[in-house]
Amino acid sequence: MNKKIYTVIVGTGSFVPTRVIANDFFLDAEFYDPATNEIFETPNSEIIRKFYEITNIEERRYAENDQVTSDLATLAARDAIETSGIDPETFEFILVAHNFGDMVSGILQPDLMPALANRVKTKLGIKNPEVLTNDVTSGCPGWTTAMIIADAYIKSGTFKRGLVIGADVLSRAADPYDRDRMIFSDGAGAAIVEAVESETPVGILSHSSRSDNDHNMLIMAFSLNPNIPKSRQFLRMLGSKVYAYALSTVPGVVKDSLDKAGLHLDDVSKVLIHQANEKMDEAILSRVFRLYGKREYNKSVMPMTIQRFGNSSTATVPTLLDLVLKDKMEDHQISRGDVIILTSVGAGMTINSIVYKMPE
Repeated sequence: MNKKIYTVIVGTGSFVPTRVIANDFFLDAEFYDPATNEIFETPNSEIIRKFYEITNIEERRYAENDQVTSDLATLAARDAIETSGIDPETFEFILVAHNFGDMVSGILQPDLMPALANRVKTKLGIKNPEVLTNDVTSGCPGWTTAMIIADAYIKSGTFKRGLVIGADVLSRAADPYDRDRMIFSDGAGAAIVEAVESETPVGILSHSSRSDNDHNMLIMAFSLNPNIPKSRQFLRMLGSKVYAYALSTVPGVVKDSLDKAGLHLDDVSKVLIHQANEKMDEAILSRVFRLYGKREYNKSVMPMTIQRFGNSSTATVPTLLDLVLKDKMEDHQISRGDVIILTSVGAGMTINSIVYKMPE
């Protein structure tokens, strides 16, 4: 049997900021109604209660004021390096997925040059000038997109080892007058991938993607507060539309990725899905099960971090993967030979689903 080249994860890491922001933090916020651009008459306590009922987010994490996205990305990368024991000078590429670059606290302007991948390389102290550095901006699916790119790099035979990071500081991009700001958080996750020759499939077995021309669900727009200068734009989300889009499209992409791998849902041990909204993720999983003729879904296959960490965009899936692999998620383990799904949906709109098999 001929050997083939597969992309295998050989180390993971994450950085979860220590600054905890509980829901009560927003009791004194001024939330404006997007329909009227006037302050909600509903008390914030009621807005927060309904928000929790919909998302199950109790708290989220914010970066410290002196930290930027590349700092978080570097800390996650160091964790992955320590986990793997790999010399970072042997990396042949570094991909950093993010959305807003290094936004300095108090300055609402994305800092995208030089690329965050270059900054991470410098902060890691890597001297090798032949390392390819590249940023990926793809909304919340940024890290899964970067993993698909890394898989193409490796399977082309061009590269043998690389670092793939997802990091975001969404707390600085969200409109402070928008109640949806309560969803967003900060964090970083990283994976070291390398080429493995194997006669049996291992690592990334397949992937599927979808993009639709629905550009208005997650956008940069003026503040809901009409008194904020129009020279400033903030992250805005049409939550109900994102919810409906995800439910109607993500399950089919997940099934297509399994079909490409020649596998069934019964072969899957865990589904690691972007941590955007717990009820939305549960509804997506339920619909995936229905595609296989199963009326009830098994919630135990889907570990969740959103209750404590909120939605850290590109960081959610790699962070979740790292925590499960390191036995830091109660009642959730990934063992040798397990097949897992890594899937995400977000701005674009874009969806990715990766089928991954753990080495035996």
